[in-house]
Amino acid sequence: MFAKEIYIQRRNELKKLVHSGVILLLGNGEAAMNYRGNTYSFRQDSSFLYYVGLDTPDLAYVLDIDNDKEYLIGDELTIDDIIWMGNLPSLKERAAAVGIETVVPQAQLSKLITPDHEVHYLKPYRYRNQLILSELLDKKTDAVLDRYSVKLTKAVVKMRLIKSPEEIVELEKAGATGYEMHLLAMKMCQPGTAEREIAGIIEGLAISKGNRVSFATILSMNGQTLHNHDHSGILQTGRLMLCDAGAENLNYYASDFTRTTAVGGEYSQRQKDIHNIVLNALNESIVLARPGITYKSVHRNAYRIVFEGLRDLGLLKGDTEEALQAGVPALFMPHGLGHSMGLDVHDMEDLGETFVGYDDEIQRDTLFGYRSLRFGKRLEAGHVLTVEPGIYFIPQLIEQWEKQKLHVDFINYDEVKKYLDFGGIRLEDDILITPGGCRLVYEKRLPVTIEEIARTVKSS
Repeated sequence: MFAKEIYIQRRNELKKLVHSGVILLLGNGEAAMNYRGNTYSFRQDSSFLYYVGLDTPDLAYVLDIDNDKEYLIGDELTIDDIIWMGNLPSLKERAAAVGIETVVPQAQLSKLITPDHEVHYLKPYRYRNQLILSELLDKKTDAVLDRYSVKLTKAVVKMRLIKSPEEIVELEKAGATGYEMHLLAMKMCQPGTAEREIAGIIEGLAISKGNRVSFATILSMNGQTLHNHDHSGILQTGRLMLCDAGAENLNYYASDFTRTTAVGGEYSQRQKDIHNIVLNALNESIVLARPGITYKSVHRNAYRIVFEGLRDLGLLKGDTEEALQAGVPALFMPHGLGHSMGLDVHDMEDLGETFVGYDDEIQRDTLFGYRSLRFGKRLEAGHVLTVEPGIYFIPQLIEQWEKQKLHVDFINYDEVKKYLDFGGIRLEDDILITPGGCRLVYEKRLPVTIEEIARTVKSS
């Protein structure tokens, strides 16, 4: 939790951006895993954390802009709560710690929020909060999803996209833990090691240093599956292990790195060739990222590097610009170059990628691959983003494109099919846009060249 003055300043700025009406921010409640008393690890709503800072369940915040009043809504602990979960300072004391004077019980929320008010709320992503809003506003649950406040959403996105100095410190802490996780995964990348063992140990490291992992760990020899959460494999010589993992620190800020490591540290020539194309795309994207340039253009340049690198290997052919216009590189990189990151690893994805990653100037593309870019806006100092180019050989996608005779003027399918057993390579760093360019969020870079990674694996 930050100093109370930070939360007060954030709420005052939010009030100015929204201008009028009543703002309602709902915190999260406990979520049952398989029965009511056995819950998932509690995670507070990120926007609630940003403006209120309190991370206990069943809280809400009301900002009555018209009457210049604010309220924390919640119930004091009962003796049963204390017996089972321990004591906490009173809700009034916790509210004072974040600069809120007035606390009211849950039962009185319906007096502060009525259908007659101009109520601003964010689109709920949990059904519990959808039901609460449905009852408060006397709307059907589906209508609640449709009538969220665009004005509030845009205000929150505007504020949370630009990271303050104290937020950058927290992101650096998360990055430090992510660094340790990946370094350990590389050292464990030995023939005969179970994927599950590596995933479990690095996730345990995240918990030992902070709250949890920032997303479900992706660790697999089958790197061609972009979000592969299956850890059932046993590492084999000649294969690649893709590890995409991150940590959430004690103040809920995230890291998100990816490295792809040859099992045992021994790379084949094919693996070296593909790795170096991806590395070139990563490094050049970081050089390009700076205030004033659109991330959409950085993504397109990464596609250029992928296309020309694969053309040099004989897998592709033809004119670069024509191939980019046609979307050819998406066969090998069907995802976007990166996304905003902060309190969420995909920052504010609950508020909608269109609001977070695009605006009136920069619109999302409709072409396969390009349309998967989560963040395309013009970059500003204070943005924190991932940079994660990759090359994947997805047999089903390659088969589909060949069957449909797609882009035969650019793709040498006979050569591409020689890589059907390759898997995939992704390399990912987290960057902070600075006034003069960008820097790594955690300034100690993970091993990323073939030589650095091989040396790390063999040092275990």
